[in-house]
Amino acid sequence: MFDIDINSRTPIYEQLYRKVIELILKGVLKEQDKLPSVRTLALELHVNANTIQKAYTLLERDGIIYSLAGRGSFIAKPDHLLAQEYILADFDKAVTSALDTGIAAATLCERIDSLAEQHTSDKEGNAT
Repeated sequence: MFDIDINSRTPIYEQLYRKVIELILKGVLKEQDKLPSVRTLALELHVNANTIQKAYTLLERDGIIYSLAGRGSFIAKPDHLLAQEYILADFDKAVTSALDTGIAAATLCERIDSLAEQHTSDKEGNAT
């Protein structure tokens, strides 16, 4: 569930932060769901426990999870707008980068439309 890419240039704690948000948006993780303990997840992912703790600390700071002493970390009431803004920040960076390299806005719009159509087709195909 919490798969990470050790070879990625994105720090592991950031990958985990994003993964938790992704799982919430997809409905895999729901309000009040308990997250694995820091130690358990560190062993499962083969990473340092401090890395997991950093991700959990950031998630808690942003109100995505909450911790109860001696009980663990849990999914807070989802703030979909906060999660969306986090994801859209990456989108904004990608669009800005593309525009900076000379890709026309119309080309980007066409790509978005194409991806949206493909995504819709994929979802409809999975529903049957």
